[in-house]
Amino acid sequence: MSKKYLLAEHTIERDDIKDLVEWLKQNPWLTQGELVREFEQTYARWSGHRFAVFVNSGSSANLLMYAALLARESLANRKVIVPAIAWATTVAPAIQLGFEPIMCDADEQTFGLDLGQLEALLRQHGAATVIIVHVLGVPNDMEGLLALKKRYGFQLLEDSCAAMGTRYDGKHVGTFGDMASYSFYFGHHLSTIEGGMICTDDESTRDMLLMLRSHGWTKDLSAEEQARMAEAHHVIPFNRTFTFYVPGYNVRSTDLNARIGLSQMKKADRVVARRVENHKTYQSRFIGAAGLHCQQNPRGTISSISFCALASSASHRDRIGAALARAGIETRPIGGGNMSRQPFWASRFGSTDMRVADRIHTTGFQLPNHPGLSTEDIHHISDTVLAVSAT
Repeated sequence: MSKKYLLAEHTIERDDIKDLVEWLKQNPWLTQGELVREFEQTYARWSGHRFAVFVNSGSSANLLMYAALLARESLANRKVIVPAIAWATTVAPAIQLGFEPIMCDADEQTFGLDLGQLEALLRQHGAATVIIVHVLGVPNDMEGLLALKKRYGFQLLEDSCAAMGTRYDGKHVGTFGDMASYSFYFGHHLSTIEGGMICTDDESTRDMLLMLRSHGWTKDLSAEEQARMAEAHHVIPFNRTFTFYVPGYNVRSTDLNARIGLSQMKKADRVVARRVENHKTYQSRFIGAAGLHCQQNPRGTISSISFCALASSASHRDRIGAALARAGIETRPIGGGNMSRQPFWASRFGSTDMRVADRIHTTGFQLPNHPGLSTEDIHHISDTVLAVSAT
C-alpha cells in the first residue's frame, strides 16, 4: 500500500499517553486546578508573555479576547477591522457580541492584512480594534502594523492559533499586540485534545479574562484582588465566593488537559524546529515556480501547520487536487477563503469583491506539514504538485 500523507497527524504521542495513564492511577484532581495554573505559567514563559489563561479551545480564546475588550469598558467604539482570510471563529465573536465588523482584504505575500487597505479603513471608520490572523503560521507585516497602531491607537488582537513558534524578527508572534490567542487542537503544533490559550502582558486584562472564563466570579484572582472587588461592590463576606462581577462564560479546561499540555511542552522546541525546516523546504521548491504563488515573509521564521500556495486558476487547482488525491496526499482550501463569501457573513453584510482574498478563495490549497514528515516526503509532495501544468 502506498504511503498516505495527511494534512494533520496525531500530536499526542505514546509517551504523552503513558504519562497521562500513570498520572491517572494516582486518582488526581481532574477539573481545573493547580496543573492548569502550571501549564499557563509554562506556556507564558515559553512564548514570551507575562500571563496566559487556559481555555477549552482556540475559538473560546478568540471569544474571550473580544469579551474582555467590552468588559473593560475602555473602547472608543465597537468598530473592529477583521481579516478576509481567517477562520470563522476569528470573525464570529465580533458578530455575536455586537461589534461592528469591517472586513479588510489580504496582503498577497503573507495572506495577512493588506496594510494599505487597513489604513484606508482606519481613516474612514476610526475603528478602535483590529484583529489579525497569522495565516497558517506565516506572520503579518508586524513592523507596518505596529506603526499603524501607534498612529491610530487601536487595540490589536493576534489570532496566532496556527502560528505557535513562528517568529517575526526573532520575536514570537502573539507578543506584539494587546492580546493573543493560541490553539491546542488535534493536528496543531501541540495538542491538549481540545484547548486554547489567551496571552497578554497586562495584569488587569489577565484578571478580566480569568473572570470571564469562569462565570464572572473572582475565584481565580489573588486574595487581595478578590477582597478589593468585594469591598468596592459592598459584598457581604459569606457571599464573596459566589458573587458574579461581569457577565461571564464557562469555557474552562481541566487539569487532565493541562497534564497533556505539560507533557507536550517538553517537545515544543523539537516540534517547532521540524515544522520550520519542512516549511523552508517547501519554499525552496515553490518560490519562483511557474504558475504558482506561495506565502512568504522574509522576516519570519515560519512554523506553519501546513504549506499554502495559489494555483494559476481554479481549473489548475482542480488538476492539482486530483493529482494529489491520486498520490494519496491530502489537501484542502486555505481556511474559509474570502470570509465575506461565507454564508454567516454574506447573509448579514453581503459578499465583497476583494482582489487577493478572492484569488485565495478560488485558487488556494494547502499541503501537509507536520513533524512526521521527512525532507524526502516534502520533496515528493512538491514534485507531485509541480508536475501539474498550469495550462
